[in-house]
Amino acid sequence: MSEISFGVVGVGNALVDVLSHADEAFVAAQCQTYGTEKGAFALIKESDAIKLYDAMPPGIEASGGSAANTMAGFASFGGNGAFIGKVADDILGKVFQHDLRAQGIFYGTEPLILGPATGRCLILITPDAERSMFTSIGASAELSPDDIDPDIVASSRITYLEGYSFEAPQSKRAFHRAAEVAHASGHKIALTLSDPFCVDRHRHDFINLVQNHVDILFANEEEIKSLFMAQSFEDAASAINGHCEVAVLTRGAKGAVLVSGGKHIVTPAHPVAHVVDTTGAGDQFAAGVLYGLSQGMPLETCGKLGAMAAAEIIGHTGARPEIPLKTLLKSL
Repeated sequence: MSEISFGVVGVGNALVDVLSHADEAFVAAQCQTYGTEKGAFALIKESDAIKLYDAMPPGIEASGGSAANTMAGFASFGGNGAFIGKVADDILGKVFQHDLRAQGIFYGTEPLILGPATGRCLILITPDAERSMFTSIGASAELSPDDIDPDIVASSRITYLEGYSFEAPQSKRAFHRAAEVAHASGHKIALTLSDPFCVDRHRHDFINLVQNHVDILFANEEEIKSLFMAQSFEDAASAINGHCEVAVLTRGAKGAVLVSGGKHIVTPAHPVAHVVDTTGAGDQFAAGVLYGLSQGMPLETCGKLGAMAAAEIIGHTGARPEIPLKTLLKSL
């Protein structure tokens, strides 16, 4: 086994989020325009992203990307992490680089000099705190196997792959390259399915990954049901048994179930005074679980950390923590 330098390295989309509170009618109109449903994820062209940005109510801009958000949470717990993802050599790309590095996360992926701009995710939050995402992947789609630094992956206890990145063929190859290096080094591969939209489009590839490469799987209720085309959560949770070492299945207000070795560990949702925005809840749940796993904590404790991190994130707007998550460790 290679020497450990990082607890987790995340591999995924490098995006800048634009978050805006909008009414139901505006969100419904955008969902109809871009062929999606409220609360889901849609891929849109760069020109459409500019058009939607101009039409959105005032909002806030913050560095995002699912795996990058998870790494921000992991670092906030006190974990030593790294990230691999592609930005362009533009203003938004420099903002993303600065934000990630300022949180103590190692980030050394070379920016794209020629090609698409840095990707952006336009997030509309309705009064019920549900988020709908419209994403222009941009430069993130240019992530290739050459961007996978074997030294970083080989020195990371867990390599965490983001399902959203499966939209580009070269990114798929980059995932397999990361998995090969990680397993050759005696380390673990984790995968988040990201969204039912991704699962529906790439079910065969995801099942291949889960069966042959993935040690730790993250999915919400709809994603795991979609993966196995199951009618109920219970059927899907049973179907994942034996495919990976640990499956972390989140269920929103119902909490989560961690499946391992035939056991189903139920983790209740952590109380939160007021739900403001569900953006990033799954990302931060993953951050808590990954931090716990990287520290060798029991699965029950890992689930509690995930629930507490998710509760923190849904109490405010934005997908990254507003408090140091390591303060949550005291309550354990």
